[in-house]
Amino acid sequence: MKSQSRVFAALPTAEFTEIKENQQGLEPKAVTGQVREVQVTGAAEASCPADRASMRFSVTSSKESAGEVTVSVTRRLDYILQALRQHGIRGEDTSVRKFLQRNADTYCMDAEVVVVFSNFEKMEQIRSVLLEKLDKSVFVGTPLFYHSPECLGQIRQRACVSAVENAQQKASKISQVLGQSLGPPLLVREKETREWKVEEEEEQRSAPHIPVVTASSCVSVSFSFRDRNRKKL
Repeated sequence: MKSQSRVFAALPTAEFTEIKENQQGLEPKAVTGQVREVQVTGAAEASCPADRASMRFSVTSSKESAGEVTVSVTRRLDYILQALRQHGIRGEDTSVRKFLQRNADTYCMDAEVVVVFSNFEKMEQIRSVLLEKLDKSVFVGTPLFYHSPECLGQIRQRACVSAVENAQQKASKISQVLGQSLGPPLLVREKETREWKVEEEEEQRSAPHIPVVTASSCVSVSFSFRDRNRKKL
């Protein structure tokens, strides 16, 4: 997590006079109707690897009759779906498609199962089981990693919240240096947001690449200074 901030403190001339008089042991003059605030610009970044992966399993067969080719493909397709259920993969995360066509005197059928995984360890377990049991009769595609909308939303939120927290911490320290007491925020505004994907060099890849998305946020926050002369109720 990277962060930075810029701070601008606005104190009226009369306020500095009051501070100086206090240092000299003089009675401070009452100051009313003056703008007393500190403006802070804070920035932060948040990163997260992909939380989803899509993998395709496909089987194909060619037979002299439509019935034979259907039985051949269905048998392997059922095994794939059974393996998915045994590993706790939900039906809503699985889609199945079948394609039957006739070429001259033969019937060809292709079937594919596309699965969305959120548990990458389980994905590798299923991949290994199907390759071991079905061998060359099944094609297992390369996993496609991506970020879900929920994950992207959380990254953006973390960056923004961190930027505001960073700004508040810096404003609090500045108020202490100026001999002030930090009050509530007057205005919080997100000035800029950016998002980018961190790519890995091709020669460094020894396994399927899991992309990392980084989001940055820059906010402007204005805080009031508490009136030290104000009597408590």
